[in-house]
Amino acid sequence: MTEPDTAGVDERLALLTGWIAATLGTRDFACASASADASFRRYFRIVPQGAAAGERTLIAMDAPPPREDCRPFVKVAALLGAAGVHAPRVLAQDLERGFLLLTDLGDTTYLAALRRGFDPALFADATDTLVRWQVATRAGVLPPYDDALLRRELALFPEWYVGRYLGATLADDERNDLARVFDLLVADHLAQPRVYVHRDYMPRNLMVCEPNPGVLDFQDAVEGPITYDAVCLYKDAFLSWDEATFMDGVIRYWEKAKRAGLPVDSDFHAFFRALEWMGLQRHLKVLGIFARIALRDGKAGYVEDTPRFLAYAKPVARRYRELAPLAKLLDRLDAVEPAVGRAS
Repeated sequence: MTEPDTAGVDERLALLTGWIAATLGTRDFACASASADASFRRYFRIVPQGAAAGERTLIAMDAPPPREDCRPFVKVAALLGAAGVHAPRVLAQDLERGFLLLTDLGDTTYLAALRRGFDPALFADATDTLVRWQVATRAGVLPPYDDALLRRELALFPEWYVGRYLGATLADDERNDLARVFDLLVADHLAQPRVYVHRDYMPRNLMVCEPNPGVLDFQDAVEGPITYDAVCLYKDAFLSWDEATFMDGVIRYWEKAKRAGLPVDSDFHAFFRALEWMGLQRHLKVLGIFARIALRDGKAGYVEDTPRFLAYAKPVARRYRELAPLAKLLDRLDAVEPAVGRAS
């Protein structure tokens, strides 16, 4: 058995490989890093060796308690499978220690495939899968995307992006205006029809495989606004598309959702406004999250995509009269040099 080259003693990796060996009944496998994400979870690809060489590879998840909890992953994986969505199946679990053994969906993400350019076929598959997931919604199964959660997420923007990353201070009138905009956004989101929401339904978490796509990173799924995952798919954290491509994708989702009997607004303009406002909530949240990941967790690469989220947020804030105070604030913050890395 070979293990990843790690700095120092990786006690959890030793525990994980021991658990895998006991689960599989053999130590004849290679264990290599498969991926890591913005959380404390790690993933390893388990490759059979020796007499078992050539057999299917597996994925092992290390989710260290108390920082992570595997139970939501296990629950949502089962819901996705029941909905006919291609997600990893849980083959073995040790919830107390935070270990899972999963089927392997391969190593080609949508993100990697789309670096070569927009692919309508991939997005058609992703939209069909999203509709299938939403149609499977049953009330009360997943935690609600409620007022408290929406506001906690929005609060990341002034705290982590404005205050800690930019080192800026909001004036009293700016703080009051931002609170009123947040009230408007939250009220709009809570008024939307409720469906299962992945919360990160984007190319990085979709795998090119058969059946296509495979869906990953779903453990934070909730029951919430119907527009959330659609705007996630087309207003991506790491790729941007032109306005015509975005509009075409959103229209195609709306048409498929209507045909499937999902409760999207029959007026496309009303649907699109709700989708834009939902996207704005996500983009402000992600600005805060990426700043927090950089400052708290030492993963500086995420803030490199800050301009992308500002480019998403600004046109929406400018397009709607009610959001004008946010547009004014974002314009003011353009002139602020980030405090991170600023000479003291």
